[in-house]
Amino acid sequence: MPSTRQRNTVLAAAATASAGALTFVAPPSTPSAARIEPGVVAGHAAAQPQTSSSSMGAATMGAAMLAAGCAARVTPKGKGQRKAVKVAAVSTDTEVETDCINSIRFLAVDAVNKANSGHPGAPMGQAPIGYLLFAEEMAYNPKDPSWCNRDRFVLSSGHGCMLQYSLLHLAGYDSVAMDDLKQFRQWGSKTPGHPENFETDGIEVTTGPLGMGISNAVGLAAAEAHLAAAYNKPDFTLIDHYTYTIAGDGCMQEGISHEACAYAGHLGLGKLIAFYDDNGITIDGHTDLSFTEDVGKRFEAYGWQVLVVDNGDQDVGAIRKAIAEAKACTDKPTLIKVKTTIGFGSPNKADSHDAHGAPLGADEAEATRKQLGWNYGEFEVPEHVYAAFKKQADAGSAKQAEWDKLFAAYKEKEPELAAQFERAVLNRKLPDNWDECLPKLTEEDNGKATRLHSQDCLNAIAPVLPEFMGGSADLAPSNMTLMKCTGDFLKDSYSERNFRFGIREFGMGAVCNALSLDKTGIIPYCATFTIFTDYMRSAIRIAALSQAGTIFVTTHDSIAVGEDGPTHQPIETIPSLRLIPDLTVMRPADGNETAGAYKYAVERSKNESRPTMMAFSRQALPNLPNSSIENTLKGAYEVVECSNPEVIIIGTGSEVHICVDAAKAMDQKVRVVSMPSVEVFRAQPDSYKESLLPKGVPTLSVEAACTSGWGEFSTAQVGINVFGASAPGGTCLEKFGFNADNVKACAEKCLKGETGVLSDGTQGKH
Repeated sequence: MPSTRQRNTVLAAAATASAGALTFVAPPSTPSAARIEPGVVAGHAAAQPQTSSSSMGAATMGAAMLAAGCAARVTPKGKGQRKAVKVAAVSTDTEVETDCINSIRFLAVDAVNKANSGHPGAPMGQAPIGYLLFAEEMAYNPKDPSWCNRDRFVLSSGHGCMLQYSLLHLAGYDSVAMDDLKQFRQWGSKTPGHPENFETDGIEVTTGPLGMGISNAVGLAAAEAHLAAAYNKPDFTLIDHYTYTIAGDGCMQEGISHEACAYAGHLGLGKLIAFYDDNGITIDGHTDLSFTEDVGKRFEAYGWQVLVVDNGDQDVGAIRKAIAEAKACTDKPTLIKVKTTIGFGSPNKADSHDAHGAPLGADEAEATRKQLGWNYGEFEVPEHVYAAFKKQADAGSAKQAEWDKLFAAYKEKEPELAAQFERAVLNRKLPDNWDECLPKLTEEDNGKATRLHSQDCLNAIAPVLPEFMGGSADLAPSNMTLMKCTGDFLKDSYSERNFRFGIREFGMGAVCNALSLDKTGIIPYCATFTIFTDYMRSAIRIAALSQAGTIFVTTHDSIAVGEDGPTHQPIETIPSLRLIPDLTVMRPADGNETAGAYKYAVERSKNESRPTMMAFSRQALPNLPNSSIENTLKGAYEVVECSNPEVIIIGTGSEVHICVDAAKAMDQKVRVVSMPSVEVFRAQPDSYKESLLPKGVPTLSVEAACTSGWGEFSTAQVGINVFGASAPGGTCLEKFGFNADNVKACAEKCLKGETGVLSDGTQGKH
């Protein structure tokens, strides 16, 4: 079999212009000589060639294309005469390179056809980029996909995931065998319809919502920059890797890409290299229907280096050169704008939306094979293609072995830092008794807003856990999220841990998700007002889906926000976040519950890589009887104890103390329950849940939010099912029914057998 690109046999002895094409003159044939089988015509319009008398014939049209987009293979031939073959271009790239690229293309075509579902067009156009990354550029080890110093790859245009699955398979990842490719988009397969990191080893992040992936890539690059600054020492470069991403036209249109990419430019993340697959097609058709901006100028304005490859279908050398230029620029991220043809090689569907989101079909797949000169069957990959990718994988494995030696020496030279690196980054474990740093309060201690308790917890944790980092969307003085023991994570201070995200909630969420999914032990948090979680809801949902350990810190969690009015007062927000599977929502009522929430969130992030959303008050709250870190970790517990209650009042967050006051004013036997987390309480043993909330006892829930969902735990509800108003926070609470008198009156109605929503805030409308 021929070797890889280093072999480079130059077959062309001469080339002359003829009829608008080039003439390739092969050397005299001998038993060891070669012939060139039909391939595809070079050029951006080659997928749909002209057939006029002045153009090349069908046979000669496909011949001799050895560039990235074509598939001419060198095969043995017997003795014969010198033979001239007209071609559209001449390349010195070898047959192996060409076969690698076309293997990627046809694995995608075949898998989508077999599934009768998927997106073949993007992988067909992006194949040269993918080949270069996985067969030449990237450092990775398929036998250890979580090696900390691997290069990262993110397919932001996740609908084209057969590109990534094909690359993982060819590179030797056990997670994607040929049978997995044949089960693309099927029940239980490791090749779902969009990349999912929790399903498939080798996938870094879950992509699909357009723009999410390139924003995640910013977070991965930020993680690399921080770890390198924190741990690298002279002669000991522990962390030194690149983050690559491929994004499409849709990613560039989504607002999240603007947020995250502007932030990346501001940070000067020189190890971030993004390929813009500029194929000009979306579902609706050609992008000029809705998208005519100059993306390159936009990214230059962000502070990126912008490079252009005019023929990404075939000019592998130009892409290779652009990658080298990107790596040479160390103080800016790089956008490589690569002009490609969606569905490249398909005679009838290339450069159209028909190749975007539907199978080519058997007939068109066969026509594409002929067009690209691909004489292999469905799911057939030549051995020399596997060998080419194995060479790069083996190099990555060797690089990891060298890294292991380096780290052994590092441990001798920097024992304290090495021990921290081993615990926090490699083993991803928390230090023993780390939670002893958390504040513990008594009922007699002065009360204050839980956002201030949150600040106390953050600043207690920060010196103990160097992997704890994050920031706010331009609300740090309101969210109280600045860590005092560290500075700002900026272009010239990557070792610091306070992130200044700016007013970019959505991008912030995606960046923090990636800090966790980098799998280097980082515990990320991000902060905003509770109401503005709406701006990053997709990132919160993806955190839960993709098992990212992001801690979402929010403040100003109810109508008690006050004067800012209903635009800033969350009503449906917290109940709606509780609907997201695998997201834990914590709404602490005082200082101890806040400390308990942080213990839960930090351990869930580090040990399980799962997200937690916390909602803190703007207004001061008293410390409660029986509150503790331990009780918080039950999800719900008795604040006012009562062995045989006649009625139970459940409160959460800032409403718990109102419930306590109401109970004190009642003559009946009342149990008051604080429920800081519905999700944590659900996970408790049935025996505990039934003892705390016994069936048959009238139960009233109280929360300054929509009543939706509370029927699971209560027979009657106090809530607010209308928008709030602009007034002092205390006035809003009073007018909308969150006072002891109204709660007492509703509890008495509950005792008399009334059920359902007993107070919905409509009394406060004017």
